[in-house]
Amino acid sequence: MKGLLQRVRGARVEVAGEVVGAIDQGLLVLVAVEPGDTRASADKLLNKLLNYRVFSDAEGKMNLSLADVSGGLLLVSQFTLAADTKSGLRPSFSTAAPPALGEELFDYLLGKAKQVHGTVASGRFGADMQVHLVNDGPVTFLLQT
Repeated sequence: MKGLLQRVRGARVEVAGEVVGAIDQGLLVLVAVEPGDTRASADKLLNKLLNYRVFSDAEGKMNLSLADVSGGLLLVSQFTLAADTKSGLRPSFSTAAPPALGEELFDYLLGKAKQVHGTVASGRFGADMQVHLVNDGPVTFLLQT
């Protein structure tokens, strides 16, 4: 699995003009599922998302995690993140999981996140979404399991 995390001051996802998920300070994470991914991959990604130290401590060093700052977590499915872009001028999506597996593992990740973290929101799998964010820093990392 891939998770493109962005530290945000706030973020929201809209579908057909309706806000379906929103957070204040925290992490917006674009999530891609690849063919070999499993629930163990989702568990590993969630552990990284909650514990990756990307928030500043009192000395201004990135030393605090999402769990430490009690920030929000906004998960958005993003199959294009799994695209193969190594050659040519058009992405290939052969490296993305089939939609059924993608939805299953994204829903699993979302469910587990809601069990263990306070503020969790999401986009809508497979929908045409508009994502709005204020990237804080900017701070962006690509995590892979």
